[in-house]
Amino acid sequence: MDTLKIYIKSYLFYAIGALGVSLTIRANIGISSFNSMNLSISTVSGIKVGTMTIIFNTLFLIGYMFLTRFKFKFKYLLQGLSVLMFGLFINFYTYNILNHLVISFYFQRILLVVVGTLTAGTAVGMVLNYDKIAFPMESFCLELSKVSGAKFVSLRYGVDVISAIVSLSMTYLYGLPLFIREGTVINMTLLSWSINFAKEKLAISEYN
Repeated sequence: MDTLKIYIKSYLFYAIGALGVSLTIRANIGISSFNSMNLSISTVSGIKVGTMTIIFNTLFLIGYMFLTRFKFKFKYLLQGLSVLMFGLFINFYTYNILNHLVISFYFQRILLVVVGTLTAGTAVGMVLNYDKIAFPMESFCLELSKVSGAKFVSLRYGVDVISAIVSLSMTYLYGLPLFIREGTVINMTLLSWSINFAKEKLAISEYN
């Protein structure tokens, strides 16, 4: 598979991943820790949730740039474009497409979370498999682990813990809806599995 085609497919899966995130948001029964923080701040500030995603991912990208001493300019450009695209698609799906979706039953909300999580996880797995456009958060944590000696998994979990604390704190302070709920548990259960499935099964079948 030529390089240009891989880049195009990677960005396509970024767009698909954004749809998955938007589905979990629209279900309104809890989302991932990082997205719950973005949604909490979005609700208080009036800034769209996709825009908040762009802001925080850009901060991770800037942190990664400092840690790598600005050595990988083309890589930063690719990540910057993916961050912008991901957030804009989240806004588009959440506020323009899914905003008109009618959800009458709790079961439908559960189904939306499951479908959204599997969609996002599959997209992430495919992007990771192509290995051309890294996710800023993971890149930052990986580089920080090299510099600090801390384990990558500990740093990555730390981001989720801090995100959850911020989200819960804002819920308490501003009387927001609780964004960490049963949907968060579903996300934690299915996301890693779907990422791994995409990397090991779908990606292999694509190359065969």
